[in-house]
Formats: sequence, C-alpha cells, structure tokens
Amino acid sequence: MTRLVALVLALASITHFGTVMPDEELVDGIDVSHYQGRIDWPKVRNDGIVFAIMKATQGLRTVDPRFKFNWEASKKAGLSRGAYHFLQPDQDGTAQAQHFLRTVEFTKGDLIPAVDVERKGEALTRTLKDFLAEVKKSLGVDAVIYVSPSFWNEHLADAFEGPLPNPLWIAEYDVSAPKTTRGIGPWLVWQYSKTGRVDGIAGPVDRDRARTLTGDHHIR
Repeated sequence: MTRLVALVLALASITHFGTVMPDEELVDGIDVSHYQGRIDWPKVRNDGIVFAIMKATQGLRTVDPRFKFNWEASKKAGLSRGAYHFLQPDQDGTAQAQHFLRTVEFTKGDLIPAVDVERKGEALTRTLKDFLAEVKKSLGVDAVIYVSPSFWNEHLADAFEGPLPNPLWIAEYDVSAPKTTRGIGPWLVWQYSKTGRVDGIAGPVDRDRARTLTGDHHIR
C-alpha cells in the first residue's frame, strides 16, 4: 500500500528549531532534476524512499527536461511526489510562479509546491514575496521554502515581519542538526546530503528527511 507522507511543522512537539526529538518519526526522501538522468522509480521506492521532490522549472521559461517523466513515473511507483521551482532573484516573481504553476499539474495528494532560494540579487526579497503570494492566491497554500541557514539568515531573515507560515526545507550537510533560522521554521524537510546513493539512480543524489507527526502538507 502506498504510504503518503504527512509532512508537518508540529511546533508543539519541538523544543528547539532544528532539534529532532527522540520519539520523532522521520521518513526518507530524495530531490532530483535532469542531472540524475533516467531514474528507475520502482527501484527507488524499493530502496526505502518514501517521497521525492523534483525540479520542474527555473526563471520565466525553463522547464527541467526530465520533469514530465519524473512527475508521472514517481507517482506510478507509489512515492509521494512534490515539485519545486528554482527562483531567479532578478526576474518577476509573479511571472515565475505562473510559469511554475502552468507546468506542474498538482492533484490531490501531491506535496505542496516548493521554491528553491539560493541565488542572491538586489530584487530577491520582492521576487520571493511575489512568488509566494501568487502560489497562495492560486492554490491556497503556503509554499515550502528551500534554503540554507546561512543564506536565509544573511539575505532574508530581516526582510519579513514576524514568523513566516511557510514550511521550511533546510539544506545543511555534515551536521547532526541544521542551524537555527530566524523567522522561519522549524524545518519540515532537511536536505542532509548532496552525495547520497539510491538504487535506481546511477550517480549521486540529494538525500532528505521529513517529519511525520501530525497535520497535512499535501494538496487537498
């Protein structure tokens, strides 16, 4: 039976941003793009991977050439699937979100959309805010934000008023737990490795862990 991932913030169960509680259940996942080539998704699922987040779009026009295959094949193999957009900081955020949402046909049960934030630029804050607002308007959900602790704290933490409702997908490697991020968190998904190995994928792949306590971060 397909195991759907109930991805949650679970604030009441976490005493410190980034801390994994002893009784907390985590599930294994990956994130992929065309760099992984052709993926054998049934083998990935049989290797214990429960969810996969895949690159769909970048900027205003780019579509990942492997997205369509990955999007359809991962679901057929029984994984919970999600899609992300790579944000270009100096291109219109609303238009980028519209490009992303035209490309990805989200259906009930899919993980909520994510935005990859890792390039700085003069218009970064405005671009990200516009992207998030357009996703909220179109789908009624707060998009997941992918970012490293250092990038967030240096470039974005002071740009938002109050804690953000957006789930956090944190990227930090070779640590026992990710660093604290100001104004967002605790993390929902943790990308803990860039050099993972999984059956069905020929080379290295990003490895992730996700919290599975209460609540729901799927499209309804």
